[in-house]
Amino acid sequence: MLLIVLGFAILALMYALLTLEVMHRTAVAILVAGIVFALNTALRFTTFDDLLRGIDLNTILLLMSMMVIVGVLSRTGFFEYIAQSLVYRMRVHPFLLLASLSSLTAFVSAFIDNVTTVLLMAPIVIEVCRGLRVDPRPVLLSTVFASNIGGTATLIGDPPNIIIGSAAGFSFMDFVRHLTPIAAADVFVLIALSPFVFRSWFRSYPRGGSFEAPSVARIDRPLLRKVLTVLAMVIGLFLLEDYLGYPPSIPAIIGAAITLVLVRSRISLEDAMNFVDWPTLIFFVFMFIAIRGVERMGVMDFIARGISSLAPSLPIAMMVILWLSAFLSAFIDNIPFVMAMIPVIQRIASSLSVDPMPLYWSLALGGCLGGNGTLIGASANIVVAGIAEKHGYHIPFRWFMKFGMPVMIATVGAAAIYLILRYGI
Repeated sequence: MLLIVLGFAILALMYALLTLEVMHRTAVAILVAGIVFALNTALRFTTFDDLLRGIDLNTILLLMSMMVIVGVLSRTGFFEYIAQSLVYRMRVHPFLLLASLSSLTAFVSAFIDNVTTVLLMAPIVIEVCRGLRVDPRPVLLSTVFASNIGGTATLIGDPPNIIIGSAAGFSFMDFVRHLTPIAAADVFVLIALSPFVFRSWFRSYPRGGSFEAPSVARIDRPLLRKVLTVLAMVIGLFLLEDYLGYPPSIPAIIGAAITLVLVRSRISLEDAMNFVDWPTLIFFVFMFIAIRGVERMGVMDFIARGISSLAPSLPIAMMVILWLSAFLSAFIDNIPFVMAMIPVIQRIASSLSVDPMPLYWSLALGGCLGGNGTLIGASANIVVAGIAEKHGYHIPFRWFMKFGMPVMIATVGAAAIYLILRYGI
């Protein structure tokens, strides 16, 4: 029990430091990981190697490789061209601008992992908002919310879905039939909420004819053709992951390698490495270690047992799993949480003598949609915050939560209604 108490204390310290912003979030992750290492040295609840195995190298390599590809793409003028086109066409329609960017992001996220999607979309959003002379952060938040919602729709859209699909034997089309309808509905919920959630941004949006026709962005067409060819290949390989059985980082690594070869005469290796957001990657490394330590202290199993004791019937079990998964996934990495919940769901289904499928869908929806609740609820959130910071826009933990929690509650609420109507009656 002592280890569980210490685990919760570590989580409380981490979120307090992140919320108060007494230091950079990367420094917080390093500090908390250091505490985990120190406690493990004293209490021996796991091994040093086991803590290091908590680092998800697949995620780290995916991020680094896609940052290189997207960074080279930014040198072609492509983002500026797309941004100028959007500025000119939607300059007096803030709702349409936000809705179109969010819808596009959600659609792409259904077929490409969330992190890759926001790496592609965030530079466009920032360029658009700079052209419009408005704060890009609310639009970035709407975009990342849409990415997390869109990733819920398919087997390959979000890592928790891959874990659930593997454990339950669900196919790509199973996810499409059962989760795509509510994911699409939740995108509309997000868009409908946007004028209320981001009302100050809408009020400050410049009106009238103060915009001039944009100058045509200079595009480096030879370089653009090379990078887009590589990107198309990478996306194609992403879509084949489910059938060929390789991790998502493999297509990104191959794409980054080919990109570096193709552009070697134009962009040096040193310049290409400057495209990588190293503080964000370091944050992920030490957060993985910290969460692994908390998991080994028994915190995840303690939470899972608590959920199991609150589920006397299928409808109640779905609601307990959905809402607790959502709120816990906002504060705890949803990947280890979902892994810990798989055997719990099997036990609940067995004790209630029910089909476990609705419980798995509850877990998928809670785990994915809950990521919108806080800045560290999903990997995509941290990536967007890192990109924004590199462009001079700080996204505080509390500020993200101010917008993320209402969106999370609304979308999870819609998911709850969907689950009850489809499986609970």
